[in-house]
Amino acid sequence: MSKWPMRTMRGLLCAVAAWIPSSAVADDFDVAKLSSNLDLASLSDADLSARSITVFHMGDLELTSGRIVASDPLVGPDRSAFVRTVPPGNYPVTLYEAFGRIAAASLRFADGKPARWELALVPDQDIASLKGDEFFGYPVDAGLGCYMDVDTYPLIQEREQQVRTQKSSSDINYYDDVLAPEIKINDDKYVMHRPVAGKRGNVAVFWSGWGDGFYPVFWGCDANDRPLVLFTDFGVTENADGRHEPGEG
Repeated sequence: MSKWPMRTMRGLLCAVAAWIPSSAVADDFDVAKLSSNLDLASLSDADLSARSITVFHMGDLELTSGRIVASDPLVGPDRSAFVRTVPPGNYPVTLYEAFGRIAAASLRFADGKPARWELALVPDQDIASLKGDEFFGYPVDAGLGCYMDVDTYPLIQEREQQVRTQKSSSDINYYDDVLAPEIKINDDKYVMHRPVAGKRGNVAVFWSGWGDGFYPVFWGCDANDRPLVLFTDFGVTENADGRHEPGEG
């Protein structure tokens, strides 16, 4: 499923569902009404701290093709890459924690505050097809989100085969058999996972807010339409502020 009504999301997106009129069409689609947290990707660590947002710098994601996948890494690692691409390279991933949860994640390509934001789309998704309070995003059913290059999925398959061979069984669980020991080091919140040692291509895996749900991803671009950042909002905060839970005050 590639689109979802905003009322299905906890926290922020539940709160803002009423902001988008049922008559909204593509030309009127405003991502600021879908997420009030986009400033998280541009504020300094000091400013975020003042807003009770804890920052985790995960390290660099290796994009071998520049075609990016955002998904639940356990149930949707084969999800299509976004239509928009970036130059291959290594790019830093940052996580934003509030109320003990990972509230958002960003993948930064260049410095600067975005001049505009757009909803990230995969092939065959069309903003004009959205009705009422619908939006595009990705489903989470295992409590985790991720960023990775589309070329990394074959490495995950290779790691799965390695585990099957080691266990002499086709019955494996990628989380229990592979990810759990790695992510436990970071209090089960995140890990920069390398499926196959010695091979270029890793996966930024992180806790998805309050867990399972359906979450939007945004491109932040400069005035020349150059991507500066990719941002996932897990609906934990409002107005890029961790001092008050959504709905308070």
